[in-house]
Amino acid sequence: MSALPAGWTLSASAFNLTPEVVRAERTAPDLALTLVERGLASAIEVELGQLWRGYPAATLAEARALQERLDAAGGRVSIVGVSIDEWDGHHRRTDDERLAFLEPQLRTSAALGAQGVRLPLGQAGALLERALPLLEELDLVLYEEAQGHGTPAAVPEAYARIAAIDSPRVRLLLDISMLMPALPVSYLDALSRGGVDPALVARLRDHWREPETHGAVIDHLRSGRVPGPVDTLYMNLLVRFGRSDIADVASVLPLLGGVHLKFWDLDDADDRISDPIRDVGTALAATGFTGTLCSEWGGQEWLDDDPWETTSRHLSLAAGLLSDRHPSETLQKASTP
Repeated sequence: MSALPAGWTLSASAFNLTPEVVRAERTAPDLALTLVERGLASAIEVELGQLWRGYPAATLAEARALQERLDAAGGRVSIVGVSIDEWDGHHRRTDDERLAFLEPQLRTSAALGAQGVRLPLGQAGALLERALPLLEELDLVLYEEAQGHGTPAAVPEAYARIAAIDSPRVRLLLDISMLMPALPVSYLDALSRGGVDPALVARLRDHWREPETHGAVIDHLRSGRVPGPVDTLYMNLLVRFGRSDIADVASVLPLLGGVHLKFWDLDDADDRISDPIRDVGTALAATGFTGTLCSEWGGQEWLDDDPWETTSRHLSLAAGLLSDRHPSETLQKASTP
């Protein structure tokens, strides 16, 4: 298989193993390590809140121990998912309190040997600037993750803040759930089994990207006709599933330091999985991107597939699609009549 462009690293998310974490037959750190031990990836993303029960308090000794185990297995942590709890149980946290909540997570992430940490786009707000000295001290990058419906057109101020800071310590991470040409087949099947109106399911299947479909989704929700057992699953249509095109994010691609290759199932008969990966790879090659492209499985919410096999197959597909996408090759293809 051809190599990825220089500076690109395929990684795997330990989030993919969440069902195994819930089973609790092995500890979360042990499970994260299996992604490296089984040869799926040498770089992995982890969720700090999933690794240790002491979260968000610093777990420096445990973090260093896991880092040493990863190093011995030939692996490393790329990005750590962290969070900011906006409420302390009594009142909304001030910016000082929010930074105090985040700091131990940053120190634990540094002890893991991570390259950076990840927060949802726009959540940090003014903390992006305030955290810069700490990020410098710990040699970390803070990535703000954009996904689903969070396009530059939808939340321009969040992207503008990253651009205005103009620091290699604050970068954008793009989740390709923004770029879904169609909904996952297994998801539509789950809605059907849950009793969602067949006419709406048909519309979701055949006309996902049409603006009128979004309106139909909202109207159906407001009408109270979403069956209770699939109520949470249904909300993915409003939060996690996007309907944009790569051109809709072209203006912010220079801000990128990472990509989540989000996938839901492995049904790619019509390239609904391949096309977003291919489009992102072509676009990134033309911008001089360097960073990680992480396999992240979201379909565990409704599927009971083996997470290691699912991740392995997805990584193999992604590697083939992303290989040899050098800028010169991309530009040559683009100029060919």
